[in-house]
Amino acid sequence: MMTLPRLHALPAAGMLDRPGFPEQCRPLLATGRPVALHLRDRSLSLAVLVPLAQETGRLTPSGVRLFAHGRADLAVVAGTAGLQLRLTDLSPGALRDSFRPLWNGWIGVSVHSLAEARQALQEGADYLLLGNIFETPTHPGRPAGGVGLVRDASRLGLPVIAIGGITPDNAGAVRDAGAYGVAAIRALWQAPDPAAAAAALLALFPEAA
Repeated sequence: MMTLPRLHALPAAGMLDRPGFPEQCRPLLATGRPVALHLRDRSLSLAVLVPLAQETGRLTPSGVRLFAHGRADLAVVAGTAGLQLRLTDLSPGALRDSFRPLWNGWIGVSVHSLAEARQALQEGADYLLLGNIFETPTHPGRPAGGVGLVRDASRLGLPVIAIGGITPDNAGAVRDAGAYGVAAIRALWQAPDPAAAAAALLALFPEAA
């Protein structure tokens, strides 16, 4: 497998099927370091997602790593670098056994508590997408887990990608708590300069070994 990127870019709801999405990704991904771009929209068909994945991969810099979000079929057909699951999806171990040797990428699980992180570990996750760490309008009313949650989950031994209210101003705190990397929505796509925002977040994390 390729090295797991330190920065994960998750599009906001409805972004994928807007005209020009692959072009919109160009500045965000032109950091000179690998960035995971999550194709996140379970409502879109495979007939829509596969050409979108192909076009995005063709138009964006070579450092982009496409991650299928909740769609194992897309991961296999488009050959994405990773697959992001919920705990309610088929377990990472079961999916890995089903698709080997057709596909062998990163499988992450989205979790919101230490108990869920432990469950994802037991079910064979390669990494955790953990959040929300800070309060965020993306999930209004959902309590923030805080950097303590990052610290506790990181001790389980899996790479932790922190998400939820992440900005260049607070990403250093989650790094210091043990996060392998961060994921962002608003801090990237709504930034006045997406390329600068991505570079600022990546600068807080060392190059992957």
